[in-house]
Amino acid sequence: MKKLGRREFIQLTTVAAAGCFVGAAPNVQADEPIKLTADDPQAKQLGYVSDSSAVADTARPQKQPNQSCATCSLLQGNVGDEWRPCAIFPGKVVAAKGWCTVWAPKA
Repeated sequence: MKKLGRREFIQLTTVAAAGCFVGAAPNVQADEPIKLTADDPQAKQLGYVSDSSAVADTARPQKQPNQSCATCSLLQGNVGDEWRPCAIFPGKVVAAKGWCTVWAPKA
């Protein structure tokens, strides 16, 4: 059996340690964005709801019947998708039928 030199030992332990970290990585799909919920602190602050028809007129008098995330200029992504990215909530997607107090009309 061959004796390991100091340099070889460090190289082998570094590779073994890196393998432990790579193998322990969670199995997360990058294609699945996080859906924004009304429980999110920023969503609460901005009055986000995933269904704009559930917004009571007395609770949010500024909301008009035709307003939803789908008609907001801040909504991004493909028209027709149920969940899409929003400029206000980076890293998350919002319901196209949702609404928040930052709603802005499309130009």
